[in-house]
Amino acid sequence: MKPIYVFGHKNPDTDSVCSAIALAYLKEAQGIHCIPKVIGPINHGTKWALDYFNVPAPSYINDVKVQIKDVKYSKKAFVNENASINDTVNFMRERDLTAVPLVNDQNILTGYITLKELAKYLIGDKRDIIDTNIKHLIKTLNAKIITNYDHDFKGQIQTCPVSSETFIKENTLKKDDIVVVGDRYKILEYAIDSKVELIIMSGNKVLPKQLLDKAIKNRVNVITSSYTSFELCNKLSLANYIKTINKTPHPRTIDINSYYQDFLNLSKKLNYNNYPVINKANECLGVLKLIDSSSFERKKVILVDHNNYEQSVEGLEEAEIIEVFDHHNIGNIGTNTPIYFTCRPVGCTATIIFDCFEKEKINCPKAIAGILLSAVISDTLLFTSPTTTQTDIDLANKMAKIANVDINKYGIEFLKAASSVKNLSVTELINQDFKSYMINNKQYGICQITTMDFDEIAGSIPEIVNKLNEMSQTLYEGVLIFITDIIKQGSYVLYNDNSQSLVESAFELKDIHEGLFVPGLISRKKQMLPAIMKLLD
Repeated sequence: MKPIYVFGHKNPDTDSVCSAIALAYLKEAQGIHCIPKVIGPINHGTKWALDYFNVPAPSYINDVKVQIKDVKYSKKAFVNENASINDTVNFMRERDLTAVPLVNDQNILTGYITLKELAKYLIGDKRDIIDTNIKHLIKTLNAKIITNYDHDFKGQIQTCPVSSETFIKENTLKKDDIVVVGDRYKILEYAIDSKVELIIMSGNKVLPKQLLDKAIKNRVNVITSSYTSFELCNKLSLANYIKTINKTPHPRTIDINSYYQDFLNLSKKLNYNNYPVINKANECLGVLKLIDSSSFERKKVILVDHNNYEQSVEGLEEAEIIEVFDHHNIGNIGTNTPIYFTCRPVGCTATIIFDCFEKEKINCPKAIAGILLSAVISDTLLFTSPTTTQTDIDLANKMAKIANVDINKYGIEFLKAASSVKNLSVTELINQDFKSYMINNKQYGICQITTMDFDEIAGSIPEIVNKLNEMSQTLYEGVLIFITDIIKQGSYVLYNDNSQSLVESAFELKDIHEGLFVPGLISRKKQMLPAIMKLLD
């Protein structure tokens, strides 16, 4: 069973990461296979909390687009290049294939054969050369071994459509010839004396002892088949290696990890019906038939701490959303079927996740309680944010008891570590907690940076504003940064040049400038975003 991926938003904060880890643990305890992921780099504060409680960081997931590995392709639909033509045709018939990849002994793709190419070969007039082995001959011709000294055979087929005397007179047999004959003993003796590569006797004829002794002495391979000479001539070339008629040594392939949509675009251009599926090592895994390509399994995901496409992983529209756990306003994510959607007006998603542990009566481990507590402290700024509810406070106390930490002592220590911006570039600073919002069909970006020392950032204001202006010229209509000072309980506002009037009107400010301090402005969720949305709406 494929896992369900649990992840938060882009530029993940502590709540986004820790809630994903905790929820994945809870689901696993309920017998639901889940893996926590992140869709962006983990910030310094989150790393500090994970290290403090010795919890591994989730691995990164780039997207949840449908890949070829999610599509219903014919697994192990390939044949070894040394298989017989006869076995290949039977394999294609059994697997309902109109084409099949060829591989070597290491399953590395070496070629590709279609029914069209097979048909050309089977009705062609160049089927008098044999290139095969004893195993294929015995199986294809329903034959038995009389004498056998060689494993592989390569030579020209010689039949006997005339009298023995005429055949012997007009044909000079070579050492690599394959002679098809019945009980015409003069021709048999002539072939044995010529030390041909192989004699195939039709009709299950028996080789007389005198000729058998001579065949053994001359080390001539002899087999006998139940088929008639006419049937043998028709069937013999089917024992050849399939690689002898390989017309496409370098076929157009599809990588197992490539995207389904890219494959659809490619198939429209090439108009092929079958595509060998390979991995990075060029190993063949099977074949994707165009007729089957509409059958695929979407990746299953659970979203935490967000419910907007702009804030989520790339390709989310191609995934199957199973559940959502959030504490923000309802965004623009929609689903085709009903899902569990848990959205509560609390200060942190971690509060909701911990409450799920209690309601499901599943013990929350010390480490999980510790990182959930860190998330609550981060999102509520140690319960000073206007988003804080009594539920956050009550459950955080329970988390602290399980994690065996003092809330205030640990909280201040965590916030100091989380708010440090030393050695961060402007881009890293902006991306710490940056979220995108689609408002009236226009994209807006809002970043919130939490600090205990604004002076660490103040010197970079001109560089930050230049970056905001650059961002507003490409993707965003407006980009705002709120630098929230935990000690002073307010935020410094930075914005791109064209957003000055937006900031003035949304927050009812006058004579504003870059870096203006707004007392009491702490919460993006309850103060910053609602004010901007109200104005724009």
